[in-house]
Amino acid sequence: MSELRVISPRLARRLAVMRQRLAGPRPPADSEGIMEVLRDLGYVQFDPMRIVAQSHLLVLWSRLGLYDRADLDRLLWKERRLFQDWAQTTSIVLTEDHPIFSAMKRGFATGNRRWAERIRAWVDKNREARNHILAQLKQKGPLFSDALETKFVEDWRSTGWTAGRNVHVMLTILWAQGEVMIAGREGNRKVWDLTERFLPEWTPREQLPDREVFRRVAQKSLRALGVARAKQIKQHYIRGGCPNINDILAELQVEGCTKRVQIREGDSVWRGPWFIHASDEPLLDRLAAGDWEPRTTLLSPFDNLICDRQRTERLFSFHFRFEVYVPEPKRKYGCYVMAILHGDRLIGRLDPVMNRKRGELTINAVYAEPNAPKSKETARAVANAVEDLGTFLGAKEIFYGQRLPAAWKSELR
Repeated sequence: MSELRVISPRLARRLAVMRQRLAGPRPPADSEGIMEVLRDLGYVQFDPMRIVAQSHLLVLWSRLGLYDRADLDRLLWKERRLFQDWAQTTSIVLTEDHPIFSAMKRGFATGNRRWAERIRAWVDKNREARNHILAQLKQKGPLFSDALETKFVEDWRSTGWTAGRNVHVMLTILWAQGEVMIAGREGNRKVWDLTERFLPEWTPREQLPDREVFRRVAQKSLRALGVARAKQIKQHYIRGGCPNINDILAELQVEGCTKRVQIREGDSVWRGPWFIHASDEPLLDRLAAGDWEPRTTLLSPFDNLICDRQRTERLFSFHFRFEVYVPEPKRKYGCYVMAILHGDRLIGRLDPVMNRKRGELTINAVYAEPNAPKSKETARAVANAVEDLGTFLGAKEIFYGQRLPAAWKSELR
């Protein structure tokens, strides 16, 4: 057995940031750059909130800089090299990874869990409505859900917002079963079509056995994270996509695909085990030798680097929570807070809002972490990141509120 490699927390952070494409040379800000980023990240969460911009747009901006959103739309809806499916939530994923997502749908609503039995019973009672929806999509699709007219024997009952939304619920079930796909969007309205028609001819359609699915999911997750514990690997790429993570990691380690590492700072050893992918060892060697090109940028609340809040706290000593649903008087930092990444550290956060009608980006407040650098160079780097965000959003003016760190105030105006 090879000797256990020991790395510092700083080196662990730098590997994570590099694998997330948030340091080093930027990919080209075009279609191929978007594909390059998606291949490394595995997925980008779709979120419709437009307080600043939709999250998936911000995640790509943090890595690519000023790119053309039309390139992303073309990849999704025309070339279809990307599609929307369920990873963490609704996410943008790679069509070349379709066999993984297709395999995930095999077990939907099977088994004897109460929710699965309820779905099967409701679909059985409304079998004619289900078939009618599919027939309409086949004849007239792609279509918005409100264009699909059919009668249901029994309404969908729920204490939430889906109560009585029969067509929506049936389409969601058909999506989870692989029969239909999201074929476009108009605002927050989804366009639906049959999977067999939407996917391009070149789509890989191999039927993967469960074990191979789990192996691919675990490795894609670990490569995106850079360095991670088993629980983090299990949760990151496709939630629930690798139920037997410890067995899979043991198997991959024996094969030499993954390596265990120890994270140590002085005499303090982080609770583990921690893993890296074997293919990332050369990158880790370069980082250890000082090959490091840091950037300063802003991160969406749903950014892949910080979406696991516990991991973010452990790796970056940064406590981050999403407060949009917290009543305003109880918010600590703001509605749609973006973290400030400076090299391998999260040094603060800011509370922005974009007024598209007036072309104004307002930064209500900026907060620096207690140990954040106070230099003028750091303040200028933060200001440049805000200006870059304003350019990406098409802001004509940027306004700052009064709540600014004293050490950065001269540059934030």
